[in-house]
Amino acid sequence: MPLNSLSVVLAEDSPLMRDGLVGVLTRFGHRLAAEVGDADSLVEAVRTHRPDIVVTDIRMPPDHSDDGLRAAIALRREHPALPVLVLSQYVEQSYAARLLDLGSDGGVGYLLKDRVSAVTEFVDAVTRVAAGETVVDPEVVRQLLHRRQDPLRRLTPREREVLSLMAQGRANAAIARDLYVTEAAVNKHVSAILQKLDLRVDGEGHRRVLAVLAYLRA
Repeated sequence: MPLNSLSVVLAEDSPLMRDGLVGVLTRFGHRLAAEVGDADSLVEAVRTHRPDIVVTDIRMPPDHSDDGLRAAIALRREHPALPVLVLSQYVEQSYAARLLDLGSDGGVGYLLKDRVSAVTEFVDAVTRVAAGETVVDPEVVRQLLHRRQDPLRRLTPREREVLSLMAQGRANAAIARDLYVTEAAVNKHVSAILQKLDLRVDGEGHRRVLAVLAYLRA
């Protein structure tokens, strides 16, 4: 088994989607501790197997509403450091806010199901959340940015690009690679963004992302 192999509890009520996720995760060397199709089974599986990460759909039985998210929140209260990655069919701002309010003891992620088809992006998100990072789907970030247009007018176009990547959980070195600029330039942009948006400067990447997202969803 690879050294970076993760133990995963997967909750997804669609057999087709569940099989696809299992195939992707195992292909990249991760181990499925349990595969379940409802929220109650998710809670039981996590309590039994103590996985490295939970990957769960938001909507699933028994109520077919936000059962998966509620189960993930309950489990996070029991195990504050448990990494949780939730999948959603659509962007739902209230779901993103509830997930991000879980705290910073463990990694959290919010991805649209369409992102799963980009296999490497999905697996990268799983790995990063398991490592304690915050990962938010770029489309969720785009919609949050759109809703906060007035305050963001203080930012330059380049600063908006950097802010979007910050909110997705990218470190400064990764942002520099994505934008083909130096890391020093990114550092200057980040400092300017935090100053213009009156955000607390924090060297810890996870807290920085949470601060940015808290601003965007306010």
